[in-house]
Amino acid sequence: MDTLATMFREEIKKAMSLTKVSTVITGENVYQEGNDDILLIIDEMVKPLMLSGSGVDGMENLEELLAKAESGKACLFLLEHYSNFDLSLFSLLVRLAGGRGGDIAKALIAIAGMKLNEDNPVVAAFASAYTRIVIYPSRSIRGLDEEKKQVEFARSNAINRAAMKALEELKTQGRLVLVFPSGTRYRPWDPSTKKGVREIDSYIRLFDYMCCVALNGEILHVQQTDMMNDVIGRDMIRITAGPVQSCTEFRDRARAAAEAAGNEDKKQAVADAIMAELDWLHTGAEEKRKKMLEEKHD
Repeated sequence: MDTLATMFREEIKKAMSLTKVSTVITGENVYQEGNDDILLIIDEMVKPLMLSGSGVDGMENLEELLAKAESGKACLFLLEHYSNFDLSLFSLLVRLAGGRGGDIAKALIAIAGMKLNEDNPVVAAFASAYTRIVIYPSRSIRGLDEEKKQVEFARSNAINRAAMKALEELKTQGRLVLVFPSGTRYRPWDPSTKKGVREIDSYIRLFDYMCCVALNGEILHVQQTDMMNDVIGRDMIRITAGPVQSCTEFRDRARAAAEAAGNEDKKQAVADAIMAELDWLHTGAEEKRKKMLEEKHD
């Protein structure tokens, strides 16, 4: 059973030799440009793992969102999160799709938790392939003792203030901001990892247009140990982009529905509405993907 560490030893060595990424995040380095040399390495890792039939549905929606971004609107992708290859799959498949796929991938800025930079230097090297704004997730402070919590709270404020400043500057410059609304990879043994984080409401509030994107199929299976022990597989990967929506209208509907139901936590209601839309997209796409797999085996 191959893992990320065992299958890609040479690629890891090469990426480590090329990366210049900082493994300590401060308010001064939250914006990090992607490294095209490492992107090429990851592309060559991922391509052989995708079965024929992998591709993108709803490419016209992604291109519409890009056009809105290029007109000066703040535009947001909301992507399902299953593994540390999710961004790699999205970037590669939109580029392979043709049309304006290359422009979409180039315009992407991912919102990434600092764990990807600080927990493991190999993961940090691979993450550096993509342009990111690094944040300090609120869940990272939970469980700390009071003394440590005070120190980290001050650090998190400095990092997140800098991240929001960078986001404000870049979001109307033709860029497409990608956020994982669950805030973490889905782990089947922990149902809470499928729940949207309340902070996603703030992103919806700050943007003009959004597009929910489902990801079906899996080539990297999350394990309960170190990220480098995640198990490699081969699968048909389908990216499904839903329609472009007004962020204001989506947020207003979710908050109105919450109020009508007597739900006082309107931020969580918006996050839940995003996850419900992603689940709907995912379920429909999975039926189509399974049918495609069955036809391949006939």
